[in-house]
Amino acid sequence: MNPPFIWRRQALKFAALALCARPFAALAQAPQAAPIRLALIESMSGPFANTGEAVFRNLLWAVERVNARGGVKLPGGARPLQLDRYDSKGQNEEALSALRAAMDDGARIVLQGNSSATAAALVDAIDKNNERDPARRVIFLNYAAVDPVLTNERCSFWHFRFDAHADMRVAALMDVLKDDAALKRVYLIGQDYSFGQAVLRESRRQLGVQRPDVEIVGDELHPMGKVKDFAPYATKIIASGAQAVITGNWGNDLTLLVKAAREAGFNGSFYTFYGNALGAPAAIGDAGIGRVVAVADWLPNVQTSQSEAFYRAFRSRFPKPADDYVHMRLQLLIESLVQAIERAGSVDTVAVARALEQADVSLYGQRGRMRATDHQFQQQLVVGVMDRQGKPGVQFDVEGSGYGFRVIKTIAPERAELPTSCKMKRP
Repeated sequence: MNPPFIWRRQALKFAALALCARPFAALAQAPQAAPIRLALIESMSGPFANTGEAVFRNLLWAVERVNARGGVKLPGGARPLQLDRYDSKGQNEEALSALRAAMDDGARIVLQGNSSATAAALVDAIDKNNERDPARRVIFLNYAAVDPVLTNERCSFWHFRFDAHADMRVAALMDVLKDDAALKRVYLIGQDYSFGQAVLRESRRQLGVQRPDVEIVGDELHPMGKVKDFAPYATKIIASGAQAVITGNWGNDLTLLVKAAREAGFNGSFYTFYGNALGAPAAIGDAGIGRVVAVADWLPNVQTSQSEAFYRAFRSRFPKPADDYVHMRLQLLIESLVQAIERAGSVDTVAVARALEQADVSLYGQRGRMRATDHQFQQQLVVGVMDRQGKPGVQFDVEGSGYGFRVIKTIAPERAELPTSCKMKRP
């Protein structure tokens, strides 16, 4: 059920109550505060629909939490948040069409993340729109498009990234890989677009710096979202003699890759960006124990009482095992937005953007702050390794698979932070 329908249904319910209960008529007829519209532009259909739905659940939960405490506090009175969905169908042109529709619907806050190519297209379109149409300026909140250029040479005043970019994530993985003295041969594989290319490029560079003794025995890109059978790739990985695979693959491109590798008999390790959910643990099974490594801003098995409370609260809201993919950074994103609007004292996009540059939020013990120089969110990163639920450090499994991720490395925000080449133009 989409949010606009929910709002209409609630309005009808209040109207019905007014007819049935005269004492409440004045309240029912009083104008309701206009919601602040958030437009989620994401793949809600096609091969990556599961990633879009996972994002929607996380954002919906965050919005519900804000509205439950009274909404966004403004001088004229509190206003609720409203989350609207726009299906990009995994295509840039569809995403741009969705952007125009969202703006026509009155949204001035846009959220997207699953595809750096799409994010780049949105940044360009928003930059142009905001320059020629100041009355309809838009802010872009990015939660997962991690191509480093988006906060370097292509940085924009209107764009804010809440995920660690690819170079930061690679550095975190290398913090673990560099200590594996037995590792001598690796295979690099990724999706053939800007993000996948960036992951492989930075992996080559960092391997050369930190482990020059490691041989890269495979280095290839594959079409994104189009490969249905990864068996030929698995065969090449095994034939190369690789002991580990490094990949930034996400969604079905990751799940199908690890499944094919398992079925082909690959016994090496996977160093991944997203191997901790969306079917990957179940697909690889016991073969992944001690071998599948994932980097994230947060993992369910972070050993603190606040982290446990956060995870249990999410699972209480979304109890189905298939819905178990929670992102702490998406919660911090919404909290940062609310903080910025309240600090600005209005929903004017320039004022909110300037306030977002100073965002510093904490939730369930996790803190993040926005770096004003390039609009890259700074937060700790964690690296986990797959193991059976119930093993030491693995209290929670993933998606009911029986497998979870034990945290083996925590990288403090100041260590995860990297320099930027951004030369931002401000209005």
